[in-house]
Amino acid sequence: MLKRFLPSIYQESIFTINYNKLKKNGIRCLLFDLDNTISPAKEVVLYEETKKLFDKLKKDFKIILFSNNFPKRVSKFGNYYEVDIECLSLKPFSYKYRYVLKKYGFKKSDVAAIGDQLLTDIQGGNKIGITTILVNPLSLIDEKETWLNRKIEKKIFKVFEDKKYLIKGRYYD
Repeated sequence: MLKRFLPSIYQESIFTINYNKLKKNGIRCLLFDLDNTISPAKEVVLYEETKKLFDKLKKDFKIILFSNNFPKRVSKFGNYYEVDIECLSLKPFSYKYRYVLKKYGFKKSDVAAIGDQLLTDIQGGNKIGITTILVNPLSLIDEKETWLNRKIEKKIFKVFEDKKYLIKGRYYD
């Protein structure tokens, strides 16, 4: 039952993901979570390093900021990074994932979701059947709605460690 929270890939950050391997495996679209994946939650931090990464990735992938947050916040990042956005995604529900697949003409095998939360980003991607990539949160500060998810996540990580499915800090792809 807990395997629905198990990511396909676990990496330290968006900068340590092996994008060449994703491309070789047929991934054509990357759904990046926003808060604590590419910017600290509650802050508008536009990293030049992230812009350079996205500019490089855009040669091989469709980049979409895929966030549960509101358009006012997400559009600031979408405009700066010059990428598409999908707001109010209601992760882990699958509606917005299906919407993106249809809107852009992608198959499930074409898409990877990248995020910092097991209960939203990873569970949502796993429910729809796409590749899921967990990264460490950028900050210990979260949106207030996230505190319960983090408490539950700690318990899931403990079970994963006990079963040797996933050990925090031991990355794999």
